[in-house]
Amino acid sequence: MLVAGVAPTFVSARVLGAAGGSSPSKQVTLGVIGVGAQGTSDMKAFLSLKDVRVRAICDINQRNIENARRAVAEVYGKPDVTVHHDFRALNADPGIDAVLMALPVHWHSVPSLDAIQHGKHIYHEKPMALSFEEARTVREAVRKKGVVFQFGTQQRSDQKFRWACELALNGRLGRLKEIQVSVPSGRVGKVLPEQALPDYVDWNRWVGPAPMTSFHAEKLERDTHENISNFSLGMISCWGIHHLDIAQWGNGADAKGPRSVEARGEFPKEGSLDAILNWKVRFEYADAAPISFVSDGTPGFDHGVRFVGDSTWVHVRRGAIAASEEMFLIDPQNKSGTMPIELPVSVDHARNFVDAIKEKRGAISDIEAAVRGDSLCQLALIAVKTGRRLEWDAKAEHFVKDDDANRMLQARPFRGEWKLGAA
Repeated sequence: MLVAGVAPTFVSARVLGAAGGSSPSKQVTLGVIGVGAQGTSDMKAFLSLKDVRVRAICDINQRNIENARRAVAEVYGKPDVTVHHDFRALNADPGIDAVLMALPVHWHSVPSLDAIQHGKHIYHEKPMALSFEEARTVREAVRKKGVVFQFGTQQRSDQKFRWACELALNGRLGRLKEIQVSVPSGRVGKVLPEQALPDYVDWNRWVGPAPMTSFHAEKLERDTHENISNFSLGMISCWGIHHLDIAQWGNGADAKGPRSVEARGEFPKEGSLDAILNWKVRFEYADAAPISFVSDGTPGFDHGVRFVGDSTWVHVRRGAIAASEEMFLIDPQNKSGTMPIELPVSVDHARNFVDAIKEKRGAISDIEAAVRGDSLCQLALIAVKTGRRLEWDAKAEHFVKDDDANRMLQARPFRGEWKLGAA
């Protein structure tokens, strides 16, 4: 079912003949799949860019659609967007250059893969998916189609995180001994009893490829469905990818993976929220620093990313950066942009994505870094579930001599008409 709104007047970059994107003087046309809280927040970042036109939105929640149309009207003067209830119609629109996907995690791979196969550039909210197989399939499609991929790890567009990584990469901390990562834990919740289906949401479509479960309004809330295992891997992935991505960046490991992982963790014993509650994970690398990854509240760890060298440490989190020595960060030799190894600079994740489309280059959080970083979340949870040390072949991307663990890399069965398909 499709519901049409008023289409804006413009000429697509594709029609103008700019292969893979528009020229600097032309607008990039954007479709948005998923306009809940995260999707609308991301969309507003694009609405602020003069060379982007949000052309279409897609959601199966009428309340989300109404909120998104109001956000569009605040910028454009009227809600000049086409409204879809089926992502496939949006992806098939030849007038759309790029797609922002910001759906619940269990829906991440299928719509993104469909968009990429239609030649759309993709801003793909994190995490990659519920399984490593899905992430690899999306990566293969990006490689084949040559589209621009931007992962929703927005901390790569934050100066403080980039600065901390440059300090580690330039040896300003001494030899890097360990990276400590701490992120919010999961949560315990009450049993959510079945409620009558409302008229504002298509629950069957919302559940989509996941196992069917009874409706409860709280399941539509991000803080709830991201802690339900049918729909998410939990905070070990949804939050974990943000700081693990920075750990990989500062470890010089974007093109690498760990050689082993071992972990322990706990799951809720009651209630409808059944995703992992807390954890302690250790990644060992062949030629990079080990990473200790925990849930917030673990003794000896603070929320954020701490790069620990043999001479000093630097700790970074959203909005703050600190070092073990008071004068370290004001030393001119340690200022961002003055050290020999400089990381790519982005100060706005949406802007970086659009510029990458126009300039036909990779984005700051490209598909290769996305899958490598996201894989750590997958490996961590598998290690918790198996309860044993796992050896990882980072080149072949599978566990060494462990069939049970390797089966856990595969995609879960998809319900109904939905399937992952090939890249």
